[in-house]
Amino acid sequence: MFTGIIQDVGRIEEVRFLGSEQRLTIKTSKLADFSLGESIAVNGVCLTVENFTQDRFQVYASKETLEKTNLKFLKTGDLVNLERALTLSDRLGGHFVSGHIDCLGQVKKKQPVGESILFEITLPQEFAPYVIPKGSIALDGISLTVNTCSLTYFTVNIIPATQKETTILNWQPGYRLNIETDVIGKYVHRFLSCSGTQTETSTSKISLDFLQKHGF
Repeated sequence: MFTGIIQDVGRIEEVRFLGSEQRLTIKTSKLADFSLGESIAVNGVCLTVENFTQDRFQVYASKETLEKTNLKFLKTGDLVNLERALTLSDRLGGHFVSGHIDCLGQVKKKQPVGESILFEITLPQEFAPYVIPKGSIALDGISLTVNTCSLTYFTVNIIPATQKETTILNWQPGYRLNIETDVIGKYVHRFLSCSGTQTETSTSKISLDFLQKHGF
């Protein structure tokens, strides 16, 4: 589990192709004291540390991971967002991020707004129900707040601090990014979509009105 607060921008030092899978070597300047088997989010993708030195670590990306994420586009020299797994003593500065990517989105527009940058990002329509105005979303592992949304796109506003600490300044129209929608929203949507399968003898009092009244 992660929070979407990026701890370092790493650099890809090697991409080793292993058939339809890959092993990545990543250099970091801020992360240290790695442990074998620990989880690190790379552009929001939860991966396992296989090997490491003082300022480098290796992770393995399976065929399934590469098919669903933008890791398949990485090459030597590329920058990636890094975050270590959440501990019980950490502040939850962003939102709960699992590191399991839902889909790829694409930057459609990039527009300066004062010192901020407004991005318009397209996404597959089947994931639109999980994106709501002022809701949380993780883009390449970065916890962000949705400004506006429709069935095919949404917008986010990037403040200067986030620009400095992440790879966002490299995003240009056409860039394909990893999207993880809010996990709580997914569970609520799943529950509601299955509520019609309850039997007539069901005594559950949970309804759409009940959830709305209680902040969902």
